[in-house]
Amino acid sequence: PQACNCWVGQTAMARTLTNALASGCLAQAYTLTGLRGIGKCTTARLIARALNYPAGASVEMPELTAQCEAILESRHMDVIEMDAASNTGVDNMREIIDQVRYAPVQARTKVYIIDEVHMLSKSAFNALLKTLEEPPPHVKFIFATTEIRKVPVTILSRCQRFDLRRLDVATLQKHYAKICGLEKVAAEDEALRLISKAAEGSVRDGLSLLDQAIAYGDGGGQTADVRNVLGRWEKGHMGTLFEAV
Repeated sequence: PQACNCWVGQTAMARTLTNALASGCLAQAYTLTGLRGIGKCTTARLIARALNYPAGASVEMPELTAQCEAILESRHMDVIEMDAASNTGVDNMREIIDQVRYAPVQARTKVYIIDEVHMLSKSAFNALLKTLEEPPPHVKFIFATTEIRKVPVTILSRCQRFDLRRLDVATLQKHYAKICGLEKVAAEDEALRLISKAAEGSVRDGLSLLDQAIAYGDGGGQTADVRNVLGRWEKGHMGTLFEAV
């Protein structure tokens, strides 16, 4: 469906959220897990945007409003992002607990996004339990983590969990081709395929390789340049090697 275009390759999650928003049966908290660079924080911001879309809560968001832009750029006053790696203590959780009772200023829903949530201390998790179980109706929590096994079961049982899967080569290649089109970069299909394969399912890793290849090729994306950046052989070289052996 069209709604799934917001989350590249994560159609199951998009369908779940579409139905939940349509029925009004939303979880009080979400946990996003997956490998590095798969888009957990970006997805969290998109969920916050969907919850607060001016025309009504929906994953179909055709217009980029001022509020949407503020959420995506992490500067909306009602969408609070926190890095648990540098805010691990119980005092940090107490600040959140003290703030949740206040209604949002601009948005319909106040959203707390906590990245690397597995880094929180045991006491911080315990302090969050009661608020997470019965938050005010205007508050949602979204947790992101690469180490889901380090998150206490008592926390996970209070969240709706989404496992963001690795993207296949074809999906990544299509996504990078779209980005190159928007950036007006001429990139060969084979070059994008090699980058997508080397990314191993991580969108961010592939984008880093794409940036490197474009810089190496002085603004272009040629297959030979990508092979030099990746250190990959031509296919024919392998045959020549075996013939020599």
